[in-house]
Amino acid sequence: MAATALSISRGAIPSVNDWRDQIRVWDRGVRHVGLDFERSWGAVGTTVGTGRSPRIGRGDRFRKGRVRRGTAAEARTDCKSEASLGDVPINFRYGKMLREVSSWGIGGPAKLFVEVTTPSEMATVLRYCTSHDLRWFVVGKGSNCLFDDRGFDGCIILNRIDFLENLGMGRYRVGSGYAFNMLGVQCSREGYSGLEFAGGIPGTVGGAVYMNAGADGQETGDVVQNVEIVTTRGVSCSLSRDAGELKFEYRTSPFQKMRDSAVIVAATFELQPSPDSRQRQRMYLERRKRTQPVSERSAGCVFRNPGAGCQSAGALIEQAGLKGAAIGGARISEKHANFLINGGGSKSHDMQALIALVKEQVHKKFGLWLEDEVLYIPYSHDN
Repeated sequence: MAATALSISRGAIPSVNDWRDQIRVWDRGVRHVGLDFERSWGAVGTTVGTGRSPRIGRGDRFRKGRVRRGTAAEARTDCKSEASLGDVPINFRYGKMLREVSSWGIGGPAKLFVEVTTPSEMATVLRYCTSHDLRWFVVGKGSNCLFDDRGFDGCIILNRIDFLENLGMGRYRVGSGYAFNMLGVQCSREGYSGLEFAGGIPGTVGGAVYMNAGADGQETGDVVQNVEIVTTRGVSCSLSRDAGELKFEYRTSPFQKMRDSAVIVAATFELQPSPDSRQRQRMYLERRKRTQPVSERSAGCVFRNPGAGCQSAGALIEQAGLKGAAIGGARISEKHANFLINGGGSKSHDMQALIALVKEQVHKKFGLWLEDEVLYIPYSHDN
């Protein structure tokens, strides 16, 4: 899954010299102009590297950088209650190869990288990126992302908000960076049903909510009761199912419509007691191990199933004779045709070409176009 990402921001990026002059942020007495949230720019990344890192410090004023004064643009979240989160010190780093944070093992260097572990850190980084017109994207496990071979020319926010609170009676409040498979195993072990399928999904809670991940007749959205987000203005907001604010559909969530405005930081799940939950979870996991290439570098299922009345995407790809097909280092799994594998040395353009080949051949044979679930992350907004 991808990542907890709701958005990407677009704009000019400060020079390396600007960054290395140790830009310090945030003047709480000044509000900064936000972005035009009607624009959507898909991207993700991560960066770590050498040299000094720009640092965001509590109460510090800008020394350099192009910041515009004014009123922050309103994020379109329709929240009924909001709370502003304070700023905390943040350190940015440079140059981490994105292949190191991608389950596919593909991607070049990102310009900036920052790791966040709390909602307040996320709010601080979002405000900073917005005020500097800096493109950004949040990544969790990088399990549904295809990075560009050139990398990413903005800021990658690695989500490590990984707390877990057992609220009792099958209710769990979980940080968006928490491993989704660990949550599925724990809930099932404690006798609660609704997330048994999650035991074999290598993503994060935020990514699962964002994509409405599902399998084995279960979906994430079926058991989500509350979702907490942080907007690009650094405002915390809570959305509730009871208030009619959470409507999920197949591989779709309301957060996909907030691409330029907010990030998921936590979710509350409500599960039902079941004496068979652990047994089901183990059964689903064993079946996944038998039928999917879990030990190879993949992004999970690449294509969405066409829908009612149609065969699965994997079955269509197999019947099109594409199992084992390869372009460069990218190939279609011989174990499950909806899994595209980095067999060694695959480049982003190899994987893109293979995805295009699958779509063309399935359309040629069956007359329908498969829709991919994977997010392609371009190097810049001009791509």
